[in-house]
Amino acid sequence: MLCMVMALGASAQFPGQHRQRMQQAQPQKFSPEKFQADLEQFITKEACLTPQEAAKFFPVYKEMQAKQRTVFDRQRQLGWGKPADEKGCEKAIRQRDEYDLELKRIQQTYHNKFLSVLSASKLYDVLKAEDRFHRQMLRGWNHGRQWGK
Repeated sequence: MLCMVMALGASAQFPGQHRQRMQQAQPQKFSPEKFQADLEQFITKEACLTPQEAAKFFPVYKEMQAKQRTVFDRQRQLGWGKPADEKGCEKAIRQRDEYDLELKRIQQTYHNKFLSVLSASKLYDVLKAEDRFHRQMLRGWNHGRQWGK
């Protein structure tokens, strides 16, 4: 879900900022750096990470994101156009499934790495915070809000 949101070119949006967003006249360009900073700030706050925990966690987290991004890039290259024949459709389905499995393998590998720098309860809180962050962003996108402000 994280990479899907990033692939859409979204930027962070939190409750309470909607009024301010609507008052701004000029949309700003998406900033991956701002998106990442907002995500990290949200996770740190919601999961109550100490500065030491955050310093250990986020470099590994960014490493995972980079690996996921390469898979999402390959998924995008596969495209959404329907192949012309049955064999092509079957091949596209199998390739999509393989990409999904690869993403899950990356996630599982990095969850194990995260457990070496955070307690299980902290990691659980991090994962829930990450999900909440992305749900909030998708909710904003689905309600026609502009991204990137």
